[in-house]
Amino acid sequence: MSIDIETAARVAKLARIRVEDDALPALAQEFSNILGFIEQLNEVDVEGVEPMVSVEPMRLKRRKDGVTDGGMQDKILSNAPDAREGFFAVPKVVE
Repeated sequence: MSIDIETAARVAKLARIRVEDDALPALAQEFSNILGFIEQLNEVDVEGVEPMVSVEPMRLKRRKDGVTDGGMQDKILSNAPDAREGFFAVPKVVE
């Protein structure tokens, strides 16, 4: 598939990338090359191939999902400009 200069300019605009007019032909060619690589990947027969998370078979590390209070209330509140009764104190904004 071939990408023309107008399409490359539109893609650059949508991506909010400033591309000078003299660089647009090279960008269009690069987009065409990328689409060519994608077309090559579509030709590969992947029937029966199991999806992988990593190139090496391994299990993800897991931990017990337990609810805790964090145990650091005093340490966290020590940085607060105003703390009362174990909570952050903020100015009232609603009357």
